[in-house]
Amino acid sequence: MEIVPTGNETITEFVLLGFYDIPELHFLFFIVFTAVYVFIIIGNMLIIVAVVSSQRLHKPMYIFLVNLSFLEILYTSAVMPKMLEGFLQEATISVAGCLLQFFIFGSLATAECLLLAVMAYDRYLAICYPLHYPLLMGPRQCMGLVVTTWLSGFMVDGLVVALVAQLRFCGPNHIDQFYCDFMPLVGLACSDPRVAQVTTLILSVFCLTIPFGLILTSYGRIVVAVLRVPAGASRRKAFSTCSSHLAVVTTFYGTLMILYVAPSAVHSQHLSKVFSLLYTVVTPLFNPVIYTLRNKAVHQALRKILCIKQTLD
Repeated sequence: MEIVPTGNETITEFVLLGFYDIPELHFLFFIVFTAVYVFIIIGNMLIIVAVVSSQRLHKPMYIFLVNLSFLEILYTSAVMPKMLEGFLQEATISVAGCLLQFFIFGSLATAECLLLAVMAYDRYLAICYPLHYPLLMGPRQCMGLVVTTWLSGFMVDGLVVALVAQLRFCGPNHIDQFYCDFMPLVGLACSDPRVAQVTTLILSVFCLTIPFGLILTSYGRIVVAVLRVPAGASRRKAFSTCSSHLAVVTTFYGTLMILYVAPSAVHSQHLSKVFSLLYTVVTPLFNPVIYTLRNKAVHQALRKILCIKQTLD
């Protein structure tokens, strides 16, 4: 595909190039990523239904998990339909639609960064301060943290989008990515994007490094607490759960930090797309499994739902 500038006229739409350089794999990618998208939706919806339908699961840990599942359904749905369209035909998107996609996806991804930190902090309180946990993480505190994460995500990315919307785009109009991301988008601006770039860098540092540091601190203290427990099945289960959580969290935060805090570390757009796939597709795919793999309460709720469905059939 040849990328041709459009001249000095202000453009009205962008073309998302996606994986345009490997057209022979487009049909295979369409099948694979459609299956992945369906799995993400179904997996996260099952978690939401299980928690909402079971009175036993109306606890802070599961309320946070429901919000995580809801976030992942929304932000993968903001990205993947356009990516799938690009495997079948040229994916075009209006400038306003591009900014809207960037705003929705960015806000939800930022909210997830904060929510993952809240979830780690919740586990730290539950394991290290079990007697004080009901007071430290009561219903009011739980809902306050949930509302704060959602509002913070939309406020932070609302500021970034407002700055990007002030830029002038006059060509070329081809975004070498499968969705409207910050770096490829500002790279097409005809006006000076430095204010938007510096603001985004500062916000990225705060919204990524501070929550990630809180997660590492929380899990570090959890490990110390678990080491005091006599060796046995409970210790192995705790270490297994913490390591699986940390693997997903590190993948999510690591790719975001590389792309938004240290973008110069990515020397090719192909590598950038791979990193983008890790946090837009891979982590939402594994999070439902990782966070419920060893959770007997969720398993029982899901079995109850499936048994009711079989009875009705």
